Amino acid sequence: MLRRTPLFEQHQALGARLVDFGGWEMPVQYTSILQEHAAVRQAAGLFDVSHMGVFEVAGADAEAALQALVPNNIARLRDGAGLYTQLCQEDGGVIDDLLIFRWHEARYWLIVNAGNRAVDFEWVQQHLQAYEAQLTSLADHTAILALQGPQAVMLLEQLLQTLALQSETAPQHLSAFHLTEVSGDTPFVVSRSGYTGEDGFELYVPYDHVVQLWQTLLRLGAESGLVPVGLGARDTLRLEAAMPLYGHELSREISPLEAGLAWSVKLGTAEDPQPDFVGKAALVAQKAVPLPRRRIGFAMPESRRAPREGYRLFMGDTEVGVVTSGSLSPTLGYPIGMGYLNAPYYDQETPIHLEIRGQRYPVERVSLPFYRRKS
Repeated sequence: MLRRTPLFEQHQALGARLVDFGGWEMPVQYTSILQEHAAVRQAAGLFDVSHMGVFEVAGADAEAALQALVPNNIARLRDGAGLYTQLCQEDGGVIDDLLIFRWHEARYWLIVNAGNRAVDFEWVQQHLQAYEAQLTSLADHTAILALQGPQAVMLLEQLLQTLALQSETAPQHLSAFHLTEVSGDTPFVVSRSGYTGEDGFELYVPYDHVVQLWQTLLRLGAESGLVPVGLGARDTLRLEAAMPLYGHELSREISPLEAGLAWSVKLGTAEDPQPDFVGKAALVAQKAVPLPRRRIGFAMPESRRAPREGYRLFMGDTEVGVVTSGSLSPTLGYPIGMGYLNAPYYDQETPIHLEIRGQRYPVERVSLPFYRRKS
């Protein structure tokens, strides 16, 4: 039986088309993917992402435990700050990617992907056995709303004013990858990040309050262009922003180095050694030699044939890679995609072709991201 978020009836009332997404019955669209995508780029969109997992790691060894678990540098975080990182296997493959926020040195939040909630919890739980730290899942009573787009700051400020809520840090002053608490009759936690390429916030809300916040935000934002947005536009938005999706650009067979995420992997140097973490030795060894493959971006400005996951990439008659994500870009107006090129072809300038149903089409290799919002 599919699981449902506390907003399931709200999605039904709005006429959403519901689909099975990782065991959850979730809205893929309410009106059209193109309209919802454009709303986020031009005004604002409201997403129900309550299927994602929220874990808390607390205890005297919380910082040390997480530092030894993930490749990014947890020790650099100050109270209220967060970062992007991964859970890696010993061979460097990715179990999941996630956000980690620090409340204080003995309390952290982990925000994980919906499809990996159970696997992630077990992985972290096993790792914590050697430390004085406890793992708790908050997911079964914490809903998550994502408010994304140019109007997000204004709308969140309106929400707080309308419900007479007080935020420790005002939305306009909350830095990216930071969180703050909101107090009042409907308390919740706010973080500032996102998965769309736009400015925005996540609201971590107790189940009892999420319907009220959802309805109030949609009412307040109606004149500003705020619309509910489903998973369809969420995927096209993140693709334009070149954000990796687990199961596509990331997997147990793909390392963060291959995925172009070296900026989030702190291996250290002789002058600046970094603590050991699960998978570090494998990633150090991988960095010392040419990578077996690399994530790339490509565009097809002269075509209307959208690339799809699993389509093959060629140089001449040689198969050199595979597509992991692709779609017609609503913002750019032509097909774009991400994929992997195998060594040694990722350093070659030979033209690349994409095979679609037996026919091959030229693609242009481009720098990522495809879309970058104006500051």
